[in-house]
Amino acid sequence: MANKKISALSSLGGTPANDDIIPITDISDTSGSAAGTTKKVTVSNLMAAASAPVSSVNSLTGAVSIDAGNLANFDFDGNAILGFDATLNDQTGTAYTLVAGDAGKVITCNNGSAIALTVPSGLGAGFTCSVVQKGAGQVTITASSTTINNRQSHTKIAGQHGVASLISTATDVFVLAGDTAS
Repeated sequence: MANKKISALSSLGGTPANDDIIPITDISDTSGSAAGTTKKVTVSNLMAAASAPVSSVNSLTGAVSIDAGNLANFDFDGNAILGFDATLNDQTGTAYTLVAGDAGKVITCNNGSAIALTVPSGLGAGFTCSVVQKGAGQVTITASSTTINNRQSHTKIAGQHGVASLISTATDVFVLAGDTAS
């Protein structure tokens, strides 16, 4: 076979076999060229190096483990996501300021005295968390260079075992919803 550019070759037209060979340029090996040396890789080599088997990514017929960081732009085709648990951030003091790492978490506030929960600027649009008042101390949600909206102008969780959600609808703008009180 005469030498051809890879882009000039015909398409495979199907699923590659495990022993099929794929050319790859190893840029760490400059013994053949300053730009790297061309070597062969089999489909089996690539599949072994992947974190998830190619077949399970293409057809989700069985359980597949995927890190949350790999879910960007993933289409679940309307299927439920099962086995999801939120991380708890247990707070037992009388004051706590939310941090970016609280996104998606459930903040539990457990104290017999009043608790001040501060919502600072910089958490980012789309930030969301839930807040649970576990103890008798009422939780007051306070803005710090942010805007907190509630349809009834409430700023507190209504009482012990009450749950509220904070959702950022724009940069430094939040909605407080749930079991709230003034």
